[in-house]
Amino acid sequence: MEIVIIGGGFAGLNLAKELLNQKNINVTLVDKNNYNFFPPLIYQVATAFLEPSSISYPFRKFFAGKKNLKFRLGSLRQVVPAEKKIILNNGELKYDHLVFATGAETSYFGMENVKKNAIPMKTLNDAIVMRNTLLKNLEKAAICKDIRERRKLLTIVVAGGGPTGVEVSGMFAEMRRNIFLKEYPELATTASNIYLVDGGPALLAPMSEDSQKDTLKALTDLGVVVKLNTRVVDYVDDTVFFANGETIQTKNLIWAAGVSAKLFDGIPTESYGRGKRMATDAFNKVNGLDNIYAIGDTCIQTTDKDFPQGHPQVAQVAIQQGINLANNFKLKLENKPLIPFKYNDKGSMAIIGKNKAVVDLPKPKMHFKGFFAWVIWLFIHLISLITYRNRIKTFFNWMIAYFAKDQSLRMIIRPDKKVKPISESGS
Repeated sequence: MEIVIIGGGFAGLNLAKELLNQKNINVTLVDKNNYNFFPPLIYQVATAFLEPSSISYPFRKFFAGKKNLKFRLGSLRQVVPAEKKIILNNGELKYDHLVFATGAETSYFGMENVKKNAIPMKTLNDAIVMRNTLLKNLEKAAICKDIRERRKLLTIVVAGGGPTGVEVSGMFAEMRRNIFLKEYPELATTASNIYLVDGGPALLAPMSEDSQKDTLKALTDLGVVVKLNTRVVDYVDDTVFFANGETIQTKNLIWAAGVSAKLFDGIPTESYGRGKRMATDAFNKVNGLDNIYAIGDTCIQTTDKDFPQGHPQVAQVAIQQGINLANNFKLKLENKPLIPFKYNDKGSMAIIGKNKAVVDLPKPKMHFKGFFAWVIWLFIHLISLITYRNRIKTFFNWMIAYFAKDQSLRMIIRPDKKVKPISESGS
């Protein structure tokens, strides 16, 4: 059985890992990057508290010595279901079963100026761009004589009140308190504001009301200005425009407000559901197609009675769907009945700042906040990293940051020439 997986995130990599050393199954994982990375911690790369290698690992090194697992660097161009093949930017691959695990990409809701000028927070490349942009703006502010221009350089607007928006806002607030004035004495007399804006009535909408209230209070205590029911409609000439008529002048709009799945040539329109997500049955097979599956953020599955509108686009869903599909491939070889996917919600959490976090557990229903929740968040994220090497490096950096209230990774590193990407589309 030849299985081709498009995308090496939580869903794709866990599917591949579960099929390791499985007889009569060969797996080829295709990704446009040659590394796996851990999305929940990219904001710490973006704020220079972790280096990129702490949360990433090369696929080929991970697959080394694993005889039935192969890696292919490439971007998907087209699927040809009738011929059971895919066309990449650098060749073709045949399959018996094709699995889409392509995740989601940043959605700007049709706002072209926001797409052009804002800083996204979805990929490792986004995080590095954000780090360089913010550090360069601090250096510009340090020598800027125009007080209005300096304020624009120092003002940060984070759009999106989900975990990413909350976590990056809290990190900036901690940095402003412990780092900026120490390293940039030139800015001591200039006010800097951090705004967190969201179009909904509460932060961390999927979490409990207690978590929402605790998060709002913690961020406010850190000096973050939280604006709810405030939707961004444009960003042009260093000005963020909101639906209620308000504006904020800034050179730093960080976009963490929405995601969308991707469309692929060869997948019929009727196989897609809400948010461009591929609609699947209970076994993650794409509706209307044979031998093609979708798992993780790129799929919407409405057969789980506890989630009739589809599962949330979170890491645990992707991991569990990858594992379940791997087990079903094994059962298929043995001609045994397949197991429908059912999501086991293990809870949700978000970190706000040093010793500040919120955690919701569904069974039993419990809520934690403060230092204990912060320790839970650190532990869960540490053990979720792909290798021991990543865990050790991340733990070491966290300990330095905790006791020193600082980190020494704030270097502006960029190539002299723009590196041509393999493809503008793909997994």
